[in-house]
Amino acid sequence: MLTFNFFFLILNLREAIRLSRTGEEKVKISGLQKVTLLDYPGLVACTVFTPGCNFRCPWCHNAGLVIRAENDTVSEEEFFALLKKRRGLLDGVCVTGGEPTLQSGLLDFIKKMKDLGYLVKLDSNGYSPKILKEIVGSGLVDYVAMDLKNSLEHYPETVGMDPKEFKKENILESVEFLKSGSVDYEFRTTLIRQFHDAKRLKDMVPLLVGSKRYFLQNFKDSGDLVDESRKYEGFSADECEEFQKIFLNAGVPCELRGIE
Repeated sequence: MLTFNFFFLILNLREAIRLSRTGEEKVKISGLQKVTLLDYPGLVACTVFTPGCNFRCPWCHNAGLVIRAENDTVSEEEFFALLKKRRGLLDGVCVTGGEPTLQSGLLDFIKKMKDLGYLVKLDSNGYSPKILKEIVGSGLVDYVAMDLKNSLEHYPETVGMDPKEFKKENILESVEFLKSGSVDYEFRTTLIRQFHDAKRLKDMVPLLVGSKRYFLQNFKDSGDLVDESRKYEGFSADECEEFQKIFLNAGVPCELRGIE
């Protein structure tokens, strides 16, 4: 694991040095889904993918964004040309990753979308609460979806971090900030058999008490995983429903998403 983390630390350092040399502030785009009915609840939207992440979840299916960040780059000009062309057809934009809060030009990037009349949804892992607060405080984001990976005790292994380096207070700060109601939001957890069970989910309940909206979504192996050396699996529909009851019985408004 140390070798695994060290390798990606070097990649991130190289990218930081490159940006400091060029003075580049534009958001880097590594993918674009021109139409989606799923990513922004209740809206017709497009989804833009930013590269890089401060987590290394071994089960993540976006390895192309997390560890091969130079591939398939879309220019900002191309992206905003699409938004201008689709005004009146699209309602919103979902900004996802990777982890978008790592992008230094994110606020200006979002502002350009708002200037075109779009609603904006931000996906985040919540590990950078100061940046999350700044973005929400700007009034430019209409909806935030934060991934809650696991119980705090088992967070490091789930996100591929050294337990000694993981800062659980970052997650707690972001959760409490969103629960304060500064912006419309949801929490969500992807269920993976290798990382979750009833006890770990029960341990997550205190984090979610008082939350507005929580989703459990089942893991599906769509390929391009960060760690392809292991086999990761989701749960049956019946098992997911039993997990849902854990939260409903505790008063957490929990829904299932993408369960077959």
